[in-house]
Amino acid sequence: MVDRESCDKIASFTNVERRAVVPLPDADTIYSIPRLLKSQGLDDIILEKLGLPDQPEADLSEWDAVVDSKLNPEREVTVAMVGKYMDLLDAYKSLNESLEHAGIQTRTKVKVRYINAEDVEEKGLGLLDGVDAILVPGGFGKRGLEGKLMAVRHARENKIPYLGICLGMQTVVIEYARNVLGLKDANSTEFDPNTPDPIIALITEWVSEGGDVERRDENSDLGGTMRLGAQECRMEKNSKIANIYGSELIVERHRHRFEVNNNYVERLQRAGLKIGGWSADDDLVEVVEIEDHPWFVACQFHPEFTSTPRDGHPLFTSYIKAAITASESK
Repeated sequence: MVDRESCDKIASFTNVERRAVVPLPDADTIYSIPRLLKSQGLDDIILEKLGLPDQPEADLSEWDAVVDSKLNPEREVTVAMVGKYMDLLDAYKSLNESLEHAGIQTRTKVKVRYINAEDVEEKGLGLLDGVDAILVPGGFGKRGLEGKLMAVRHARENKIPYLGICLGMQTVVIEYARNVLGLKDANSTEFDPNTPDPIIALITEWVSEGGDVERRDENSDLGGTMRLGAQECRMEKNSKIANIYGSELIVERHRHRFEVNNNYVERLQRAGLKIGGWSADDDLVEVVEIEDHPWFVACQFHPEFTSTPRDGHPLFTSYIKAAITASESK
């Protein structure tokens, strides 16, 4: 905490009235900051400066609940995140925050075991021993692909709660095609342009949220032709994903180029990989899930971008609840 004498000095040398010099002390959690600032009258000072008198007292009860849940968890679970950017964890910042938000919603300390997918390839699945859930996040490029596929299969066959996001959904489809459909060389054309079974491929034309037809090809600029931004997704009635969201129409943000090849969808569904959600025009696969599994959901969109500490996100909260169930059943 900044001492009174220092605050006096700051006010004197900056021509700021003394009461408007508001120290910001270290806190156990960043979510304590709103209450700390209010306790020093910052909200009243701001209202006064803006000429907004006679405003109701700020209700920080939701923030107080967030802090209490964050600092006083009742249980602990371990999530294995199997990705390729483990030397730069900021690449997964939004995901980490979403898992923390889900922990707050469930009074759970969520420990993340960061596992490089290439290490899974080299050292084996023992790296996943003891985890309560597995998550494969988004990414670009072939490096680490086989390790991610190994993690997906491990989660599927051992009934471990699994959440796949973006590429994490595409790896589910590739793994299922290879090991359930028997298409041993199934792949994405992003990784193998000559695969005999392009289960994931570059879609050359689609309708945007605004109703415009957008096009791309192999030579298109990588960033400029992505399927980007918030788009409507239609969830299948009675699907797990619809039950999680409590709605059959959702809006989530996207950032990818490759899609599930619709030529294989019927075969995948007959083999037990359910399509839980589609794009608004019913043309692009948005969600896959496995019904004969405690919790196995993978989505093409990025739900982590809409998670908040006070409300969490229904998909992550449901995922961590599944991890809690798995942990308590051991």
